[in-house]
Amino acid sequence: MDTTENTPLRAVALVCTLSPSPAPSSSQLLADQTMAALSEHGVTGKTIRIADHDVRPGVKTDMGDGDAWPEIRDTIMGADILVLSTPIWLGHAASTAQRVLERLNAEISETDDEGRMLTYGKVAAVCVVGNEDGAHKVSADLFQGLNDVGFSLAPNAVTYWVGEAMQGTDYQDLDKTPDSTAGTTATLAANTAHLARRLKGGPYPPAS
Repeated sequence: MDTTENTPLRAVALVCTLSPSPAPSSSQLLADQTMAALSEHGVTGKTIRIADHDVRPGVKTDMGDGDAWPEIRDTIMGADILVLSTPIWLGHAASTAQRVLERLNAEISETDDEGRMLTYGKVAAVCVVGNEDGAHKVSADLFQGLNDVGFSLAPNAVTYWVGEAMQGTDYQDLDKTPDSTAGTTATLAANTAHLARRLKGGPYPPAS
């Protein structure tokens, strides 16, 4: 497929807050800001709050019995970009983010006629918020998992905000978005959209 900088792209942001809607969420806010930044590069899409859906534990594409993951998976497969947004809890990504990775583990067994995972050619990015240290550790864990299940990562594929340790300020409570976070979000969006277009125009080679 011939692509240009104007080639439309689709993205989906999976928000992994532990709180279902309509509770306010810093993870939702940063995901929304990231989607807005992506829109400046011709990317459209939607956000899905995982806590609003019955995503069953497991490592299959469909765990049956009302499992909500197959529909979410269809959205991911129809997108060029996956954004995974999580808070930090006890120094780790939220359990909902880990569940998403566990469900994505099924993609290792899902391949095309040339042996490539169906996630090949899709690009992932990460958003992290918290009021304690750990954004780099959390993003490293998520990067490894996303790469293992076939997603590509652009340079600077994470945007984050962490407040001072042992205090209660949330990202959503700030009077304005810090310039450093806004700049990081803009870089994530530009690089992620760029890589997604390159991969859309030039797929990875068949599996050996």
